[in-house]
Amino acid sequence: MRSTAASAPFGGGPARAILRRPDPAPRDPHGRPQRRAPLAAQRGSTGVIYAALAGNLLIAITKFVAASISGSSSMLSEGVHSLVDTGNEVLLLYGLRRARAEPDRAHPFGHGREVYFWSFIVALLVFAVGAGVSIYEGVVHLRDPHPAVNLRINYIVLGLSVLFEGIAWAIALRHFRRQKGDLGYMEAVRRSKDPTSFTVLFEDTAALTGLLIALVCITGAWYFDMPELDGIGSIGIGLVLALTAVLLARECKGLLIGEAALPGVQQRIMALAAADPAVHRVNGLLTSHLGPEDIVAALSIEFEDRLRVPELERCVERIEDRIRAEIPEIRSVFIKPQTRRDWDAEPLTGALPGA
Repeated sequence: MRSTAASAPFGGGPARAILRRPDPAPRDPHGRPQRRAPLAAQRGSTGVIYAALAGNLLIAITKFVAASISGSSSMLSEGVHSLVDTGNEVLLLYGLRRARAEPDRAHPFGHGREVYFWSFIVALLVFAVGAGVSIYEGVVHLRDPHPAVNLRINYIVLGLSVLFEGIAWAIALRHFRRQKGDLGYMEAVRRSKDPTSFTVLFEDTAALTGLLIALVCITGAWYFDMPELDGIGSIGIGLVLALTAVLLARECKGLLIGEAALPGVQQRIMALAAADPAVHRVNGLLTSHLGPEDIVAALSIEFEDRLRVPELERCVERIEDRIRAEIPEIRSVFIKPQTRRDWDAEPLTGALPGA
């Protein structure tokens, strides 16, 4: 009969799995732990965030000055919007910095999900502060409408804002298009494991949409002598922000609670394990993203009957080293010796990938 055992990643049965403790960091050829270098994807996302941060900060200051002079409700809402976006970029940068922290006793798998947590907080802030304040300001203006003055200042600010936001949006779009490959935009968002890329793109898209709404409503309020349109514009900006926040929160929630690696990555892991001559069958695989470029993998493998314990341990080492060498995103690998029958009998594994 082939070896059977159980371990923490799978549950059930006596704890006799032959596992190696996951390394908190990659190792060099001599087996010494190495610090993980900053990831290229994270460096790219950081550059996009810095560009958006600089643009939003300048725009927010300009909008608040223009709103104080002209008394425009839409311009004030746009100022709040840009200020919230500026704070959001700071939170995203903080999340990326915290995600690169080394594992410790309290967090043996690292801090990669800090990125997901702070991205979710950004979504909440966009909804609660950006959308909430904009809608409130619009309602107040509708109840007590007054015409805006010094419209020339508003138009100058809106023009500069479109220029700055357009540059930041183009940078974010170019970065996201490199990441998405041949996928459609919404499909790429659903499959993406790096929320910072689409968060900045969503924010900049909402900002450009808000600027267009502000321009139309400020012009309409002046042309038709209907100051109520300015308040309607503020409410419209708030609704755009609310929709953006809901989309961001939905995508970040799935990442925060744990999403499996992409199918192609899972198939590659199983193929690498199955290629070892001591492996009779790879039963299945469980994966979870701990961060955009950090994956933990748990394999169920049926080994050849002839193996002794030392040979089995060397096989486990070979499989782990091969997987980490071929797929750098894999931080930890758990391997459980188990028959296919026992794998199929475990709850919730029927729909998971298997050999």
